[in-house]
Amino acid sequence: MKGIVLAGGMGTRMLPLTQEDNKHLLPVYKKRMVEYPLLTLVGAGITDIVLVTGGKRPGAFLELLRNGKSLGIDRLNYAYQEGSGGIADALKLASNFIAREEPCTVILGDNYFEDGISSGVLDWKKRGSGAHVFLQETNRPWDFGIAEIDHRVGVVSIEEKPPEPKSNMAILGAYIFDYSVWDRIKNVKPSSRGELEITDLLKFYMDTAELSYSLYGGFWSDMGSFGSWSEVSARVAAKNDV
Repeated sequence: MKGIVLAGGMGTRMLPLTQEDNKHLLPVYKKRMVEYPLLTLVGAGITDIVLVTGGKRPGAFLELLRNGKSLGIDRLNYAYQEGSGGIADALKLASNFIAREEPCTVILGDNYFEDGISSGVLDWKKRGSGAHVFLQETNRPWDFGIAEIDHRVGVVSIEEKPPEPKSNMAILGAYIFDYSVWDRIKNVKPSSRGELEITDLLKFYMDTAELSYSLYGGFWSDMGSFGSWSEVSARVAAKNDV
């Protein structure tokens, strides 16, 4: 299984810190932000990884990570996203690194999964096909992609940052896909924001009853705003300074 870390975008919510720097290179305790999702993949046994970056200072990722050996990565490839075409647009850039019929686990470069994602990866491997998402209840459903679930059927609807959410189940920033993702992603159309949304890609799997989910019980947060970045930094420091 290949791992894909999406670390593109312009980081506008983190201005002025991202005026000259890439958001994913900001420090979070004693590591850079991007190192946490990379270590999440390694912790799930995924050590063949593609890092898709963009925005400011893309060369700094190579200076920081080099070949990835210091993080336990066996092979680390790089791709560059021009502009900010959305998560699904960034994902398309990794397709050239994926072998025929090889599945992939995708994680956003600003996501922190404190307890890892190993159980979800193992669950997907037992099925061996389709897509898988990690869900967690949120009190801010209008800020996330939201999944409505029926425990007998599975995921029955998906909305991107809905003004009137049907549920409070946030879709977290890690996804597992079988090889059919590369055909399905060709059919994703730009949203009203002008981006290729990952939720639209997930809907293709949902519509064919090939989208599974697991409820994530550990602490999770993105680090894309000053508030969440500060919260994760303080949490990591508290865990490591005991």
